[in-house]
Parts: sequence; structure tokens; C-alpha cells
Amino acid sequence: MVVTGKGGAGKTTLAAALGRAAAARGLRALVVETGRDEHLPRLFGWQGQPAGHAGLELPGGPRLMHLSPHEALAEYLRFELRVPLAATRRLTGGPMRALLAAAPGWRELITLGKLWHLERQRGAAGLDLIILDAPATGHGLAFLDAPRAATSALRGGPLRRHAEWVEALVCDAERTLLLPVALPEETPVRETEALVRRARGELGIAVDRVVANAVEADPFPPGLADLDERLAALPQSLSGAPSPRDMARCAAHLRQRRAAQAERLAALANATALPLLQLPRLPQAVRGPEGLDRLAAPLLAEPQPWPQA
Repeated sequence: MVVTGKGGAGKTTLAAALGRAAAARGLRALVVETGRDEHLPRLFGWQGQPAGHAGLELPGGPRLMHLSPHEALAEYLRFELRVPLAATRRLTGGPMRALLAAAPGWRELITLGKLWHLERQRGAAGLDLIILDAPATGHGLAFLDAPRAATSALRGGPLRRHAEWVEALVCDAERTLLLPVALPEETPVRETEALVRRARGELGIAVDRVVANAVEADPFPPGLADLDERLAALPQSLSGAPSPRDMARCAAHLRQRRAAQAERLAALANATALPLLQLPRLPQAVRGPEGLDRLAAPLLAEPQPWPQA
């Protein structure tokens, strides 16, 4: 499961919540982080050692991993290409790290190669599901397209063969699914529409739903859809209470915000022809299992189709 979205849309939190939801269903899940800094343990409220490349098994699951492309390269050289340990250390030292930082696509290919190896060893490792917190939308598709670019650039040899294996994994709908996450705002919605279109059309990656994060709840109680109008009609001199005019303005703002979100989500559903899974806007940032559980419960529900325009 590859989770991506515009930066700030909550993709890392979504990946963590997916891991929590999988554990709630008795599934053995591995949540993999690939960014420069490690955030997953904090989201689970973990105060112990970081996960690192070796990984961390949380009590009750899931397992966390902060994938290092440099350590993944060392593993690839040693176990796949049979390079001796001493030579591996030289090849993965400072000069190679600088080269990887400058060479387009190789860092991504090595990272995906490690994920291919993890998926290949899923049964032996006792894993049911691997959840990848992928780079944000702007880099996410280039990240997933790295194997195809490598096979186009390499004429033969083990590197091309392994790149082909990774490309086959990314494009196999039975093994890999892309999960885009978007905020109900104009720019994230447009970026997600383009992401889904390119992922399915250019890269051939399966997408079966979109997650809408931080969706506002209906601000008015049932049966009071005109609450702002009722407040505006109250006498303006109520002793000891806020001005009805001010309350009416606040209520109208909440109603308009909710309506604008619904309009953007409908446009997203119509543009992608995919069902939406809505996650609520939380009153505060996630800082532990309780916050993740508030997102995990909706993730276990069936996504709701929107009427197509």
C-alpha cells in the first residue's frame, strides 16, 4: 500500500493510522518511512529508541521501519551481488553517498528495491501488509517511475534485471495499490486529480479509492440546517449573551466552509471516478494511539461513492 499526497495533507499520519487499523484486524503490518527524518514512532506515542533501518516492533503492532537507501544499498551489494564486506564499506562510504545524492533516480530505485525484497520475504517475515509512506505528490510519481526509467537506461546485467522485477511489483494490481490522500481544498484536490490520472494512465499503478483528510463535520445539529438564519432573526439585545448577529456570522462561516469542502470533494470524486473515504478533522494533532484510532475506525469503513456529474 503506497500512501502519497500533497505535503501537509497528512500522508504520514494516514500511513500510521493504516498500520493501527491493520493491527486492530489482526493483520501483521509493516509501516515504512522513507523521508529524511523519522516521524512514525512519535505518532504512535513511542518514547523508546527510534525504529531505524533495523525496524521496531510496537507492542500490539504494527512494525515500523525508517528505510535508509544507503543501508539498503549495502545490503544489495552484499547479498545480491556478493560483494565482500570490506568492499561494500568502501562503496557505501562518503563518495558513494555524495554520488547517490546527485544521481537522479538511483536513490529511489534502491529504496524500491529494498521494498521489493521486503515484499518478496513477506511470508517468511510473517507480514500480511506493507504500508509505504511515499514521498509527497510532487516527487511521488517520479519515485514510483524510477524502475521504468532504469530499465530504459540499462541495456542488460543484474541491475536491469532487478529493476524489471521492481517495476513488475509496482505495476501489479494484486500486490501494489496506490492510496492518494487529499485535503478538501482547491490546490490539493487539483494535484490529486493529476496524480490519479498519471498513476493510472502513464505508470499503470492501481488506484481504487481516494482518502479525503480533515473533513469538517456538519456544523449544525439535525433539523437545524438554517441555524445561522434563525440566529440572525433573534433580538439583538440579549442580556449576558453574545450578540446574535455575531453568532449568526460565525454560523454562516461554518456552513459556507462545509459547503465549499463538499463541493471540492464532489469535484474530486467526479474527476477521478473513484469512491472517497473521508477522515474527520481532529481538534488537535495526533500524538498517540488514541488519535490514530479516531482515524483508523473510518479507514475500516467502506468508501462512499459520489453521484457522478
